[in-house]
Amino acid sequence: MKDCIFCKIANGEIPSATLYEDEEFRVILDLGPANKGHALILPKAHYENLYELPDETAGHAMILAKKVITKMKEVVDCDGYNVVQNNGEAAGQTVFHFHMHLIPRYKGDNAGITWNAGTLTSEDRDDILAKFSMK
Repeated sequence: MKDCIFCKIANGEIPSATLYEDEEFRVILDLGPANKGHALILPKAHYENLYELPDETAGHAMILAKKVITKMKEVVDCDGYNVVQNNGEAAGQTVFHFHMHLIPRYKGDNAGITWNAGTLTSEDRDDILAKFSMK
């Protein structure tokens, strides 16, 4: 996509703090990190969100996430990790190029990647189960 900032970064048109690169992805340090070591996985091809991502690319992204956070945990000595991927404006997506956030977590860091747990009602459960099928 011509005007996509993440396409330009992923394909080396805009300089970045690159941690890793292969034929399909570039992994960079986020310029607006939630915590020290916050990285982004960017595919070089443009996909707006997870819905558009080919299954093989999605699998590669998750394997890459595992490898990066395993190494980065040693580098930044964090206590845990969030792997975050937003789809659509309502879900917090602000750049409409698929990307995964790899966010190191430290006890008491208040990075704020949580939610208030609700309750699964019997009505919601029954409605979803009646409509959902992976066939």
